Amino acid sequence: MTAYDVIVIGGGPGGYVSAIRCAQLGLKTACVEGREALGGTCLNVGCIPSKALLHASHQLHEAQHNFTKMGLMGKSPSVDWKQMQAYKQDVIEGNTKGIEFLFKKNKVDWIKGWGSIPAAGKVQVGDDTYDTKNIIIASGSVPSSLPGIEIDEEVVVTSTGALSLPKIPKKMTVIGAGVIGLELGSVYARLGSEVTVVEFLDAITPGMDGEVQKTFQRILKKQGINFVMGAAVQSVERLKTKAKVNYKLRKDDSDHQIDADVVLVATGRKPYTDGLGLEALGVALSERGQIKTDAHWQTNVAGIYAIGDAIDGPMLAHKAEDEGIAAAECIAGKHGHVNYDVIPGVIYTHPEVANVGKTEEQLKAEGRAYKAGKFMFMGNGRAKANFAADGFVKILADAETDRILGAHIIGPSAGDLIHEICVAMEFGASAQDITLTCHAHPTYSEAVREAAMACGDGAIHA
Repeated sequence: MTAYDVIVIGGGPGGYVSAIRCAQLGLKTACVEGREALGGTCLNVGCIPSKALLHASHQLHEAQHNFTKMGLMGKSPSVDWKQMQAYKQDVIEGNTKGIEFLFKKNKVDWIKGWGSIPAAGKVQVGDDTYDTKNIIIASGSVPSSLPGIEIDEEVVVTSTGALSLPKIPKKMTVIGAGVIGLELGSVYARLGSEVTVVEFLDAITPGMDGEVQKTFQRILKKQGINFVMGAAVQSVERLKTKAKVNYKLRKDDSDHQIDADVVLVATGRKPYTDGLGLEALGVALSERGQIKTDAHWQTNVAGIYAIGDAIDGPMLAHKAEDEGIAAAECIAGKHGHVNYDVIPGVIYTHPEVANVGKTEEQLKAEGRAYKAGKFMFMGNGRAKANFAADGFVKILADAETDRILGAHIIGPSAGDLIHEICVAMEFGASAQDITLTCHAHPTYSEAVREAAMACGDGAIHA
């Protein structure tokens, strides 16, 4: 049996990126993955297929609402759900096959099957045991649920089932107003479903900037999504072909029900470490089931590392990728770097929502003096021309040094625009540095510059 320098367990974004980086650094590397395709949850039943459906449904929305305004006349398109699903599958396969090619190019061995760690320095897959100097656990996460809810992936579904429903439901209830629930809820709302989001808290997208939360919910309501806030779901009853969601309103403890053709349970995710054998190895876990690691992503057992959703921090594919590269570099004797203060978050609805760094609420809680510069997309020529003028850019900077502390964007291409701020923050830039940088006209990015100007003497077009 071949001996390896590194075996990565898990072929998702963190795992496959880490394996490729290990190979680039001259380490003999294998990646263990039990799915039929590489890419993990993200590429197969997560980020990529959901973006395909978001893109398709947005094109439908544009055709229905904006084409005639631009002089594009004709019959509004109807939805061929089977063809839309086929398009989604083509997108998935194009990406997963691309990873297979990268593995071959970089001489990474794909060991097909589910891995466990019988002892430090050994990985077992099926009946075979492989020797390795180092192990990187990139086992990812799985959807979490609530008591009183039984997932069947037919009527009561997680994000996995919601991506492949046999037909578009007339009524969909989404439990949880986080990223996954709002993205998939917006897909089905645009496709004609009556969507109701039930959320335990009083604001959507927990942890985000308060002003963004309010603006975002207002826009989604305008798009036809209904919200029931401050509601504690008690149970979901599966009927013949439908389901009934039972919940209590926290404000008065009153009981309520909603009938739905499909219930999407979008109450977050939890680390997936089942079957790895971590307890027998003595690998330390947190109370939430996350693998504990040190500053070099190594566990308390020498030679065993962990990254991504299996450890602490935001469950984001790009965070896992960064950690995978950093862990590989640490194993190769280099210095791994992840700046946890500059990890962007994006919600791919329309408009998009993006953030990085501190919120105003966090800065106030810390007692830190700051200034906020805001610019509405209504003042951006490109946004107005493209029927995308809802939303704003907000930049938060230190009151004394002008150093950028965070940014929050709701508007067109927010997920791309945020990275100008990410680079700026990585270099310790000030809001004035953004202001002094020439931005092409007409672009959405001018709104970022104007928000930076608003941290100083004021925006030009506000």
